[in-house]
Parts: sequence; C-alpha cells; structure tokens
Amino acid sequence: MRTVYLNGQFIPETEAKVSIFDRGLNFGQGVYEVSPVIDGKFRNWPHHAARLERSKALARIADDTDWPAVLTELIARNGLNEGRACLQLTGGEATDRAFPLPDPAIPATRFAFTQADDLLVNPWGKNGLRIVLRPDLRWQLRSAKTTQLLYAVMMKAEAREAGADDAWLVEDGLVTEATSSNAYIIDARGVLVSHPVDTGVLPGVTRICVMEIARGMGLPVEERPFTPDELFAAREAFISGAGTLVLPVTAVDGKPIGNGGPGTITSELRQRYIALLKTS
Repeated sequence: MRTVYLNGQFIPETEAKVSIFDRGLNFGQGVYEVSPVIDGKFRNWPHHAARLERSKALARIADDTDWPAVLTELIARNGLNEGRACLQLTGGEATDRAFPLPDPAIPATRFAFTQADDLLVNPWGKNGLRIVLRPDLRWQLRSAKTTQLLYAVMMKAEAREAGADDAWLVEDGLVTEATSSNAYIIDARGVLVSHPVDTGVLPGVTRICVMEIARGMGLPVEERPFTPDELFAAREAFISGAGTLVLPVTAVDGKPIGNGGPGTITSELRQRYIALLKTS
C-alpha cells in the first residue's frame, strides 16, 4: 500500500480524504505539478517549482510547503525508483459552497503521491504515437497548471475511441498543444517549431529543457504556432512532458508523419533529455 502526503501528514492512501466542500472539487481552484522520478530522485525541480509559484499566484492559492522534502520522503517511503511524483494544491476546505474567495483566507489543501511507471523504456519511444486533431475548446487561461482538465479527459477518450493514442488541439486553424503535453514538429526545412509560451499553452518544464538541448545541437528553432498542413508536411513530430519525457508522433488522423517512424532528431532529443535528467 502506498504512503501519501495530505496536509502535513504521511498516511496510507486508504486513509486520505478531502472534504466535499473543498474548493478544488467545487470550483477547480487547484494547481498541480508532476515531476519525473528517475533512479529514486525527482528531477527538474527548479523549473517545476517556478511554474508552481506562477500557478499558485494565478489561482490565488497561498502555500509555503517544503515540497522537495515532502517528495523526497514520499519516494523513500514508497521505494520508488522510476515513475512520477505528483503534488496538488487547492483553495482549501470551505464551510460551504460559495464562489467568492473566503475572507479571512483558509488554508490550502495540500497532497502528494507517487506513481511507479516505466519512463526510460517506453514502447511509444520505439514505435511512436498516433494522434488525431480536435478543436481546442478549453478555457483560455492555460498558462497555469490547474486542475481544470475535463476537456483534456474528454479529448483523450475521443482519441482512444478513434484508435489513436492522444489528441493535438487546434484553435483558429493553428495547433496549440497536446491534451497534457507540448507539441512540436521538425518542419520540411529541418526547423524545430513549437507554439510560443503564452496564455495559449502551458509553459512546459520539459519544454524548457528540450529547447535548450535543441539549440545546443545547432538545430534552428522557431517559437510560433504551426498549421495542420505544416504538421502533415513535417519531417518529424513529437511531444514533451514530465510524465512522458520526449516521445515521437508517427501518425496524425491516420496519415504518416515523415517516414511513419520515430525521427532521428526526436530520438536524439529524447536520449539527450534522459541523460540530462539523470544528472539534474
């Protein structure tokens, strides 16, 4: 049985309970982070910590938890070698359901848990992902990593029903991102193209490193939206995320991308990112 963290205590997962009046449950006033765990250590924390602070400010959630200490303890208690460490904060447990922020403020609800998974040996890393394109109908404040994930859940389900692994979202004729990761192409010129970090997409922690690695490889980079037509004409396509690392995309709406297999640049980016994680 896993040990989880809830409001300052490490307890068995079966004992963890949150009030039905919690503002995260009632209003989606919650933010979260997921850090990859490799060799028993959570990785890339400075970037995750910075994004968490931005998300908390946008969602108006106050918290001063020492998350590195909490995650270190959770990983040790659960004997986790590889997988994910997840933390979440909500607006706290109110006495009733009311839209205005409580005055005086109430303590945030804080919890964290670990999940075992194979990140380094991933079948999609070898075979590539198949995706479908769907309209981006999510809310517009995407730069905060909030728990407003209903549309992502729905689109993942639609992708699976269509025989694909995930969906990339399209708004005003431009690809924004995947349901829970950032989206990239290597276009016909050999340029890495990815949507700029603004309110239209989540500022991915893994994306920061991918861009740095790409530039270090001498790869031309353009931070701009791209169209579905550019995607279909691309040499390669891939995603990045804390829970997936870097994975190739090999087919979109049933059409192959490039030669229909994982691209060489994507594979190099994945290997370099894994190497970076092991030393971060």
